[in-house]
Amino acid sequence: MDNKRKKYLEARAKVLKAMAHPSRLLILEELEQTEHCVCELTDMIGADVSTVSKHLSVLKQAGLVIDEKRGNQVFYQLRVPCVLNFFGCIESVLEAQVTEQSSLLKIVTV
Repeated sequence: MDNKRKKYLEARAKVLKAMAHPSRLLILEELEQTEHCVCELTDMIGADVSTVSKHLSVLKQAGLVIDEKRGNQVFYQLRVPCVLNFFGCIESVLEAQVTEQSSLLKIVTV
């Protein structure tokens, strides 16, 4: 693998790794609806401010969210809303797994 392709794949992996946490997935889903401040996201997730801030930092470093400071609060929004289209593909994978497992169960019980 050449260096250019490796860097490209590493960049992709960084985005996927940033998304690979239930709380960060929730944050992305909530930001799809509207922007939120840290305090709102803290209430939604049920975690402390420092934990939510760390999750937001990971998402920001991966280029998934942007922030805007307004007074004492920082508001976050999705940088590229189409990132959530990826979830449709994930749902298809999950459905395929369920279908496959269901087929296996039918074979075993027959």
